[in-house]
Amino acid sequence: MFKVGSIFIPVTDMKKAINWYENNLGVRKIGSWPGGAGFYFPNSSTQLGLVEVSTPQPTEFVIKGSQKNAYFNFLVEDIQQAHDQLTSKGVVTTEIEDFGGMKGFDFFDPDGNPFSVVDEDIESPFHRENVKKKWD
Repeated sequence: MFKVGSIFIPVTDMKKAINWYENNLGVRKIGSWPGGAGFYFPNSSTQLGLVEVSTPQPTEFVIKGSQKNAYFNFLVEDIQQAHDQLTSKGVVTTEIEDFGGMKGFDFFDPDGNPFSVVDEDIESPFHRENVKKKWD
């Protein structure tokens, strides 16, 4: 019944952000509105919206202490290729970590927004194919 339609990201410089997201995440612009722009991922039905704000806003929440978690993550088929692609373009990234059943790393946009990238192991119960089998 419900699906994620769009995710929204606060940015302080719309022109710079549009260029950055198109060049680094491969999104394609659908259109814009006063203070915002919408994009689609070529291989996903979820859309991405950039919303211009006057000061940076958090895209993560505190779990406890200094431990934080992003509100959403980007799913990739090949974590090493995604990491290499971003780092070759000068995007700030963390190292790839193996969490046992999932590998991931974080990267940061020009506003310092942190984003998580993950690649689930096919044996993981959280892998989309295993979830799909369980609920189909």
